[in-house]
Amino acid sequence: MSLPDAVRIREIAPRLTFQDHVVPTEVKIELVGRLIDAGVRAFELSSFVRPDLIPGLADAEEVFARVPRVPGLSLGCCVGNTRGLARAVGAGADTAYFLLSADEEFARANTGRSTTDSLRELERMATFAADRNIVLGTYVIFAWGGPTGPARSGEDLEPLARRLLDIGVDHWILADSSGYAAPPQIRELLTAALRHVPPSNLTVQIHDGRGMGLAGLLPLLELGVHAIDTSLAGSGGHPAMPGTQGGGLCTEDAVQLLQLCGVETGIDLPRLIDTANWLTSEVGVPGKGFVRHTGCVPSTAQPGEPLAFTWR
Repeated sequence: MSLPDAVRIREIAPRLTFQDHVVPTEVKIELVGRLIDAGVRAFELSSFVRPDLIPGLADAEEVFARVPRVPGLSLGCCVGNTRGLARAVGAGADTAYFLLSADEEFARANTGRSTTDSLRELERMATFAADRNIVLGTYVIFAWGGPTGPARSGEDLEPLARRLLDIGVDHWILADSSGYAAPPQIRELLTAALRHVPPSNLTVQIHDGRGMGLAGLLPLLELGVHAIDTSLAGSGGHPAMPGTQGGGLCTEDAVQLLQLCGVETGIDLPRLIDTANWLTSEVGVPGKGFVRHTGCVPSTAQPGEPLAFTWR
């Protein structure tokens, strides 16, 4: 197994969690500040979308304005149209990713547009972004399948990939939004994507709705994709789909796995765990994950907990 020396973890909880869980702006700023103190340097900070539909992200401009700036910080967002992209540029976002769905039924339900119409909008956005200081990319939501369709293969990605390159958008976030992908499916779809764009242009966002999230990390690293989207405490959801498994891969679990594999993330795991516990307990955000409950795997310098063992 050939793994990189380091990867970039991009924390998406400020967008994915708070689109479904409305909290004051001050809470968002504290969360990001805590994560910065833990070493996180890349964020999906919010979405510039209609506030009447996503009230939890109505403060996107204020969040961008108030986040503390530190060296190496990268602040990204989601956008749904040219108007949202203009807002992102005005707020000083470094990157903006269009919310493109590979699932036709979800595309129509989420944005009122077909996938084909969404691609036309993305083409207009690419023209707008061309002479502005922002990187415009696109999500491919449900890239591996769902929520209404079956699992998708690398072959299914081909026509969409070619159309994106025709538009001139070559930075992609492939999202396993329904958690369909085991390692073989991760490899197949990424191999197809890598025929069109270099590994440095790909980010993978794994959701853990079926318990396979961590298993997908190592195959994508072997293929040279070193940018990973994760969500603190596995939190997240979609406000129009209550009760669905909408959380991202748990950041602290991913960081522990990577560190035990010798892959550097630049993130302080104990501080990250403290922040995950703060998010779930003090803020009341539902969360998942293992390491925040069990503790880190002890090192030689940090022995395990004393044995608590009593016959009943």
